[in-house]
Amino acid sequence: MKILVTGAKGFVGKNLCAQLNNIKEGKAKNYPVTIDEVFEYDIDSSPESLDRYCREADFVFNLAGVNRPENPEDFKKGNFGFASTLLDTLKKHGNRCPVMLSSSIQATLLGRYAGHPYGESKRAGEELFFAYGDETGAKVLVYRFPNLFGKWCRPNYNSAVATFCNNIANDLPIQVNDPTVELELLYIDDLVEEMIDALQGKEHHCEFDGVDAVASTEGRYCYVPTTFHVSLGEIVDLLHKFAEMPASLMIPEIPADSFAKRLFSTYLSYLPKEKAVFNLKMNTDDRGSFTELVHTLNCGQVSINISKPGITKGQHWHNTKWEQFIVVKGHGLIQMRKEGSTEVISYEVSGDKIQSVIMLPGYTHNIINLSETEDLVTVMYCNEIFNPSKPDTFFDPVEK
Repeated sequence: MKILVTGAKGFVGKNLCAQLNNIKEGKAKNYPVTIDEVFEYDIDSSPESLDRYCREADFVFNLAGVNRPENPEDFKKGNFGFASTLLDTLKKHGNRCPVMLSSSIQATLLGRYAGHPYGESKRAGEELFFAYGDETGAKVLVYRFPNLFGKWCRPNYNSAVATFCNNIANDLPIQVNDPTVELELLYIDDLVEEMIDALQGKEHHCEFDGVDAVASTEGRYCYVPTTFHVSLGEIVDLLHKFAEMPASLMIPEIPADSFAKRLFSTYLSYLPKEKAVFNLKMNTDDRGSFTELVHTLNCGQVSINISKPGITKGQHWHNTKWEQFIVVKGHGLIQMRKEGSTEVISYEVSGDKIQSVIMLPGYTHNIINLSETEDLVTVMYCNEIFNPSKPDTFFDPVEK
């Protein structure tokens, strides 16, 4: 399959082309579709290339458009004019392959969108595509996208989320006039997944009730089912929590398939290079060091423990707290003894064979570096973040 993507250098185009090329090159193996060529067309491409692409394409994603021209009349030229050229070129070659149009919810021309030249130009583009489908019999997929966000989106342009992510990541001011304003947001990876579904004839159809998409198998329009309704205040609050992570080590709650998970990934994509690395507090003494890596709200913390040759650490037990020790470098011995018992349980561990040993509640435990020359490096998980006012840690040597 040969695929033409117009507007290939834009936010959506860049993300879509990246995944299409992943599929083409065999890097994304979870898609039951074969891609032979991805034709990437943008404003600096030649008319000759568009002509060839339109002749050979098996599917067209028309993402080209104008969002913020210098003159309002350029909306029509950029969003309607190029669409006309594209469709005329397909007709010239008798190519009736499926064509997708990237439109906007603003094309409803309802409420605050009424009378805006951008929405009017998008609406005109929609009607042009529908007429093309009626005339040629080609399959036409018109998507009205809400506000988009994700990696590679241009800040200070037409995405509040991109601007907020960029500014907070770079310690720049943001302005929120009304934090209660709610946005409907579509994440770029969800959009790209829908585009790949469309390649396979599995697009989602809908009709519109005002600005709301209503699923309908016979619907005239198409939509991405996964969107999020979030207030500006909620977005900004989450972003400030993300920004505090290097200092607090607290990984924010990002449940699977949540808006927060998508926003956190988006925020990280705007971090300047100097913020992609940050120092951790190493608690050092003559035995080695102990460094906390991450905290979580509900699932404890992860740390790195380094023991110098011959050193024993631990020698304590917990009532409720439990831990996992994973030696990743060196040669060590982990010992445990149930409180009140004399039986010592021993586990010889090594970075040559990664194992996880659970420190059982009610068992005093230790870890001994058996090497005379090499540090013992252990990843330690604990189900609680250490609370100095309630440490739940009681000294008692394993061997007496």
